[in-house]
Amino acid sequence: MKNWNKKTILRLVSYLGRHKALLAAAIALTVMSNVLALIGPMLTGYAIDAIEPGPGSVIMTKVIFYCVLMILCYGASALLTYFMNVVVINLTQKVVFRMRKEVFDKLLDLPVSYFDTRQAGDLISRISYDIDTVNSSLSTDVIQVCTTVITVVGAFCSMLYLAPAMLVVFLVTLPITFIFTSSRVKYIKPLFRTRSKKLGELNGMAEELISGQKTIKAYGREEVILGRFAAKNIESVDAYYKAEYYGSMIGPCVNFINNLSLTLISTVGALLYLFGTISLGSVSSFILYSRKFSGPINELANIISEIQSALAAAERVFAVIDEEPEKADDPDAVEIADVQGGVEVEGLSFSYDESREILHDMNVSVKPGQLVAIVGHTGAGKTTLINLLMRFYDASKGRITLDGVDITKLTRKSLRLCYTMVLQDTWLFGGTIFDNIAYGRDDATQEAVMEAAKAAGIHDYISGLPNGYYTEISDDGVNLSKGQKQLITIARAMLSRSEILILDEATSNVDTRTERQIQDAMYALMEGRTCFVIAHRLSTIENADLILVMDDGRVVEQGNHRSLLDKGGTYAKMYYSQFE
Repeated sequence: MKNWNKKTILRLVSYLGRHKALLAAAIALTVMSNVLALIGPMLTGYAIDAIEPGPGSVIMTKVIFYCVLMILCYGASALLTYFMNVVVINLTQKVVFRMRKEVFDKLLDLPVSYFDTRQAGDLISRISYDIDTVNSSLSTDVIQVCTTVITVVGAFCSMLYLAPAMLVVFLVTLPITFIFTSSRVKYIKPLFRTRSKKLGELNGMAEELISGQKTIKAYGREEVILGRFAAKNIESVDAYYKAEYYGSMIGPCVNFINNLSLTLISTVGALLYLFGTISLGSVSSFILYSRKFSGPINELANIISEIQSALAAAERVFAVIDEEPEKADDPDAVEIADVQGGVEVEGLSFSYDESREILHDMNVSVKPGQLVAIVGHTGAGKTTLINLLMRFYDASKGRITLDGVDITKLTRKSLRLCYTMVLQDTWLFGGTIFDNIAYGRDDATQEAVMEAAKAAGIHDYISGLPNGYYTEISDDGVNLSKGQKQLITIARAMLSRSEILILDEATSNVDTRTERQIQDAMYALMEGRTCFVIAHRLSTIENADLILVMDDGRVVEQGNHRSLLDKGGTYAKMYYSQFE
């Protein structure tokens, strides 16, 4: 095996080792059940040896005695196997629970840049499909491997005791089995890794297509999208087929070798019996033990493909867990308190990678309580600036200060709690409307939530629902209109105690009348707070204290609405173009 398989196996074992009592119980039950099952063939031989050729030569008391012992051994083995399965199911569920929790915990610790470069569907595939694959392998394949080891060792020792000479057959068949299996495993490992990757890509594409159904239908692109999905589907099916096809070849081939081994053993045993060097019962027991010896090896060969699939899935899961978390706060970082809202941007430059700089030498001064509008064409760097203000990314050069303190000297949590964001793309979770509005405020009262909803202009709509504020909304609020969802997120922001607001075209999904109502309410709400507004409709930011006009990552103009119009520059051209 390659290093990645060894490391993955050891890591999975370490998960099992965290539940030592259950693991010890599973091992003990496995050993006892298999040892009892191994006694059966020996008792079969004793029963056969109690039968002599000729009439009246059967010692029935011995035959019945050994048959009763066999029934007891096999019955006890079956009962212990049942208890072992119960223990293993509990053990694997605890392991999977912990693994899924670690993945989800890590997702919350990862920087925004990680999610900007990965498909949501692929990450969901790792949390669901990949971990379920690991779970299936742990609950079945691990038991099979343990059973194989115990049975093979026990059967070999028993055959060595019964007829050492007959073991010479395995000197021929075992090397053939080992060489064939190891060569095939080496070949199919990358196939299962590719299979998991392709299934993740397919899930990612499916998630995108489902979320974009309206756009697809509006542009009549169903056939094109079907073609793209079909191509991706073919890739995943081909990857799945190759992995399963070449993986499934191992079992039948090993089974053929084992049957060849059984034929040779039967032949050699018959010859030894004819020469009187071994009893018929010993031959029978040896053949049964040979089946127990080769059977588990054959079964192990059959599940190699499943094991490889589980290891590939576990590797993808561990890849998420091993990702570098968001950079830790400086050791001397402090929590900010009594925020006034003054923001200074000094010589700020930023690039997502070293190939191209996004923001260039920006200098902005925002006084506490000011309403700052950020305008510019798509790709000008507006959202990037907001990401830097909240430290979703860190500046390449220069610095940003909040109330005179470099934000890199503040803890990220305390810094981000100073902000409340309302984005153009709304986010609601499955639950009541009350819970969605009160999100982030555990101490929010019914009265406070209602006041926020009234200020946002959504109270009358909520009151008209059958269960009012306790009406359940589906995941992401798909049973609400875009405008209603936006109003709920705005009400959520109004309930926040943060000192700084960030509004990314927050009124874009509401009608003009509602927009004016929201603006009036928000101006009252923002009094005394610093507010950053990313705006495309310039008519909505005419009352801004400071307007930053961005172009190609630079602040090309800044001032209030009147001064910028008088200047007749970029802002004036943008403003008048919207009213031509």
